[in-house]
Amino acid sequence: MTSNFRQTFTRELLRVSPRNFTEQALQLFRYQAINNPIYAQYLHALDTNIAEVQHITQIPFLPIELYKYHTIKTGTFDSKIIFESSGTSQQTRSKQHLAETNLYETVSVQIFEQLYGNIENYTFLALLPSYLERSTSSLVYMVNHFIGKSKQQHSGFYLYNFNDLAKKLRFLQKNTQQKVILWGVTFALLDFVQQYPIKYPNLIVMETGGMKGRGKERTRAEVQQILQQGLGTAHIHSEYGMTELSSQAYAKHAGRFKMSSFLQVCIRDLYDPFNFLPTGASGGINLIDLANVDTCAFIETKDIGKLHPDNTFEVLGRFDNADIRGCNLLVL
Repeated sequence: MTSNFRQTFTRELLRVSPRNFTEQALQLFRYQAINNPIYAQYLHALDTNIAEVQHITQIPFLPIELYKYHTIKTGTFDSKIIFESSGTSQQTRSKQHLAETNLYETVSVQIFEQLYGNIENYTFLALLPSYLERSTSSLVYMVNHFIGKSKQQHSGFYLYNFNDLAKKLRFLQKNTQQKVILWGVTFALLDFVQQYPIKYPNLIVMETGGMKGRGKERTRAEVQQILQQGLGTAHIHSEYGMTELSSQAYAKHAGRFKMSSFLQVCIRDLYDPFNFLPTGASGGINLIDLANVDTCAFIETKDIGKLHPDNTFEVLGRFDNADIRGCNLLVL
């Protein structure tokens, strides 16, 4: 029965729209409330009556910390792949178990193309040293899939070889009309532009956040100004994602992330996690990720943010004492 639901739901998921998002979310909630043991225990502890949940604001969201200490799975399956969060060897890492990779790949491409167009029109350069040093990074997996799907000969990853990256950028600027995206973790991008400033106005710079104690903590505005000056671009794009998610969100400028058709953000009261706030108010970010079919689609994060009327959201920071994460989180 669970396999039949998954097959039917994932088929319909790729056609999800704002009109049927709530219906899909409630359908997935009722399925996961029964077939996800950890989520079921959490709902039981809250004395949740599943039948009484009639709107997404009534759905309890699973605290993201539980991904560190429990195996969060919906249904029974052998994990095709396990993504792990970044962190030191002393830190417990969150894990995302997937039954197969096709859905993750399809959703990631569809989200990117919703905002940026056909992926085959892009050359991807990835400056992700801290992620490349791990074989379990979902970000590296996704970018690698984009590179393979785009089939552009000049795409590739760069560790700390800034000189080779600078040469490649200069070559592409002079010799191709192809759109180029430089996908980079924040600390590496800052180091790169300090050593190899280059003027490439048409370059799309996609920063993923993440300083992780590597030098002075900077505000988002400071980071974006340094990168704009160092690369000669008018805007710095951003990607918001994390190990526990199967979906991503992108901001083309000003840190305003556009929600995809698979992802919805709810803002909770900082002092009452079961009370949701209106558009414009700042609070804790809860995420509904319909692509999290194999885990839990309803996640209570440690991020602080707010919604805007144009279906975008901002990430303003993190709760006190929350772990430093590798996704796009910079102090504002």
